[in-house]
Amino acid sequence: MGNKINVAIVGYGNVGKGVLSALKQNADITASAIFSRSPERVKKEGLSLPVYSIDAIEKLKGIDVAILCGGSKDDLPAQGPQFAALINTVDSFDNHSKIPEYFAQMDSVAKKSSKVAVISAGWDPGTFSLERVMGTVVIPNAKMYGFYGLSPKGGLSMGHSDALRTINGVKDARQYTHAIGEAIEKIRNGENPTFTARDMHWRECFVVLEEGADKEKVTQEIVSMPGYFEPYRTVVNFVTEEELKAQYAGFPHDGLVIGAGVLGGGEKALVEYRNTWESNPVATGHILVAHARAAYRLAEERKTGAFTILDIPPAYLTNKSREELLRSFV
Repeated sequence: MGNKINVAIVGYGNVGKGVLSALKQNADITASAIFSRSPERVKKEGLSLPVYSIDAIEKLKGIDVAILCGGSKDDLPAQGPQFAALINTVDSFDNHSKIPEYFAQMDSVAKKSSKVAVISAGWDPGTFSLERVMGTVVIPNAKMYGFYGLSPKGGLSMGHSDALRTINGVKDARQYTHAIGEAIEKIRNGENPTFTARDMHWRECFVVLEEGADKEKVTQEIVSMPGYFEPYRTVVNFVTEEELKAQYAGFPHDGLVIGAGVLGGGEKALVEYRNTWESNPVATGHILVAHARAAYRLAEERKTGAFTILDIPPAYLTNKSREELLRSFV
């Protein structure tokens, strides 16, 4: 590629900041603008980028790919189709149960506009999706499992924290996912068990309430939220704003894809893939940037419609040359 790929960052919360951070290590991609629902707030950060209202679509001219950094519960279902009708997009939509529906919608819009829409480009869904498929490629009879929050404190989920903050009466919140270690050991022992969501994880919420909010009502809305908390054992803790900032700062997360099975000759086999992130949003930002490169390359080939990591050649994600890939990575 000759010229740099110009991207717009749509939404400048934790993930948007992670994307901007990731661009420091991707010299072939540059941010040309930020689009926000709160442009005045973003402008106060003194960035050397133009900042526009999220509705200023005329400012997308000259942009190659819009990286959509909003939440999956409310933002992306609206913003995804809106932007895919105008420009190539990448997002990290992470509501697993609704991915087929979201893919179909984005595919339809992007094909009509002759654009590329890469969806669910995070680490799960995203890189873990690829590892799950690869596990069943090499061990066809394996069940592939994903576990999150392996450390004692658990892992902070941005999507679930964002979902908490959409509840009336919630001022701020963090959600930590905890893996159930006994379940992991059953897989390592080759049992290939059938788990429910509750067998694999439990969820811990730390919530700051708005003044006058009803604890009981907020708790019930959290534990009954479909797709996010309803399937799990969920513990809700109410804390002050000061406690939340002091004790639950940062965005650490980690996870594991694991699967066990038997090979054709009866031999036992086990595959594991693990990642540990000191910053979940910055890690997600790096993955989104790599997929923006892939979206650009697909568009250059006049491909259209929706794509996931499963549809994209790995060579499209990297800025390394074919010669370097052949010499050092194959």
